Amino acid sequence: MRVLIVEDHRELAETIATGLRRDGMAVDLAFDGEEALREATVHDYDVIVLDRDLPRLHGDEVCRALTRQGGRSRVLMLTASSTIEDRVDGLSLGADDYLPKPFAFAELIARVRALARRTQPAVPPVLTHGDISVIPAQRVARRGGQQLDLSPKEMAVLELLLAAGGAVVSAEELLERAWDQAADPFTNTVKVTVSRLRRKLGDPPVIETVPHAGYRI
Repeated sequence: MRVLIVEDHRELAETIATGLRRDGMAVDLAFDGEEALREATVHDYDVIVLDRDLPRLHGDEVCRALTRQGGRSRVLMLTASSTIEDRVDGLSLGADDYLPKPFAFAELIARVRALARRTQPAVPPVLTHGDISVIPAQRVARRGGQQLDLSPKEMAVLELLLAAGGAVVSAEELLERAWDQAADPFTNTVKVTVSRLRRKLGDPPVIETVPHAGYRI
């Protein structure tokens, strides 16, 4: 899952990003409204966490622009105001959800994950293939009943491959969905991660490399 945090308070933005990354998400940051729109044009985000009071371009205008563009990204709007009027205003702009500050971090994660589920075809709460199972909400993967010690990126790749239901997932899509803006698209980072994941999954091997296309389980 890839998330864009749009927040001009840099310390808060970094704190939110750190927490979401620990929960296995790929997170990018933007610190003003104009930067947010640039990033949203370049990357296909599952969820955009959007502060309302932004410099250069107000969060309301960012939300309006994102709504006009269409796309599949869901918007969770943050604001220091918790009045009913502000919530109605935020949702009327096209936001998909609204969370007043201060907020409980567990609630933020739950809302981000709930919105992300709406950007993709419905998947079961437990993804399985043979003796492999992944519970995305708990970040738990098992094979043959034994829990696997996977890094966040390995978990994200495994989840994406299982969710594809046997379809091929390109390296480009894996990079777009599981890595953030710091990833170099010209490196072999996806190939290395898939290789490590194969080793941890053990035998018999289940991840197939499809030449010139990508990977599938």
